[in-house]
This record gives sequence, C-alpha cells and structure tokens, in this order.
Amino acid sequence: MLERDVGKGVHRLEHAYVNCYLIEDDDGRLTVVDAGLPAFWPLLGQALQELGRRPGDVAALVLTHAHFDHVGVARRLQERLGVPVWAHEKEQYLAAHPYHYAHENMRGIYPLRYPRAARILGAMTWAGALTVKGVSATRSLEDGATLDVPGRPRVILSPGHTYGHCALHLPDRDVLITGDALVTLDPYTAHTGPRIIAGAATADSAMALESLDLLAATGAGTVLPGHGEPWLEGIGSAVVAARAAGPS
Repeated sequence: MLERDVGKGVHRLEHAYVNCYLIEDDDGRLTVVDAGLPAFWPLLGQALQELGRRPGDVAALVLTHAHFDHVGVARRLQERLGVPVWAHEKEQYLAAHPYHYAHENMRGIYPLRYPRAARILGAMTWAGALTVKGVSATRSLEDGATLDVPGRPRVILSPGHTYGHCALHLPDRDVLITGDALVTLDPYTAHTGPRIIAGAATADSAMALESLDLLAATGAGTVLPGHGEPWLEGIGSAVVAARAAGPS
C-alpha cells in the first residue's frame, strides 16, 4: 500500500507490517529507505508507476539496518538496476547475512507470550521472511553525515536494535525516519504506540533506550518508523512514550 506525502516528498510503502519509504527530489530522482521483504518487489514497481517515475529514477537504497525484513529486495535493486546500497559499516556483515543478528531474548517464546503477534509474523513469513538473500553494501553511512542522495538525509547513528542502526533526518522537511530504533508497532508483541522493539530482535535494549535521546535531539515533527503508523505528534512525545513502554 502506497501512502503518498507522509512528509513533504516522502512516501510510505507498507507491506506485511513492514514500512519502506521513497524520498523524492525536485528532479524526480528517488531514494529508497529500507528494502522490505521479497514480496515487496512488484509493489515497488507499482509505486513508481503511481508516482510517475521509472525504475531508473531510483538513485540509492539506504538501509537503516540490515535485518532480513529490511533487506528483502536490496540485492535485486543492486543487480537489476545498479542501485548503490548504503549501510553503516557495522551493518555490512549483517547485510550479507541478514539472519545472523544479535538479540537479547529467545525468539521462540514470543508467539506463546503474545499470540496476537502470530498474524503479523505469519504475514511476514508469507511475504518471504524465510527466503531473504543478502547483499553487499557498496557505500558506508557515517554518523552526522549528509548523504549525497535524493532528499539529502542526515545520518544519526542510533545503536541498540542493531549495533550499526542509523536513523535519517530530513530537517528541511521536518521528518525523521527512525527505522527500528523507534516503532509504533512491535511485530513480536503486536503492541502499538511508540516503543523500542522486543528483545527477540533487539541486540541491546538499554542501548536502544539511550539512543532515543539522539532521536529526540532532532526535534522532528513527523516520525516515520520501520513498523507501524507514522507518528505526527513530534519525536519528543514519541520518545517519552517509548521510554514509558520500556523493553519487552
């Protein structure tokens, strides 16, 4: 499902409870932020058509992090369209091996403790969560850098969910793409509202909570998470809510 202009020139593409974002420049070129699951591929093509764009208009793929549900079509974008893939250096091994990630808690207990999450995890499985191929990132994100890609997002290293997780700030559009550093839907618990993701998929929850300060410092009005609905009440209130929710 394409949701246009969740921020100025920023479009949300949601499928199987995973969000990807298309950042559009005035010249029509696009940055794709995160690469969903394998079933995302035809939906991306449909979204480009709906926006009046061609595959050749995709200038970059930026990964907030390299978990399997954010890398799904990265290799196709790289090999079929020659799109450069950006990721933090601490994510590059994970990008090549998207199932080899650190997590605090045993994943198997979560469907038992949170049965409402079964429909979410089932949808992700149907969308190809078990068949994601890795990708070699070709360009490295550096904390504080402004990327020379459409939208010119500023990189905010925000570790915890993964050790090289990066959020993307578009200050001229008052938008913060938080990836999985802060979400409004936890796929492992089905809990909604601003929060960090459960320890089933988070490397270090204490570090993730500390990184919320870095997100809050942007003062962004529109928060676009990796899972769940956009948060339009500002990053400050989102961080307060995430801290109150705590780890799962």
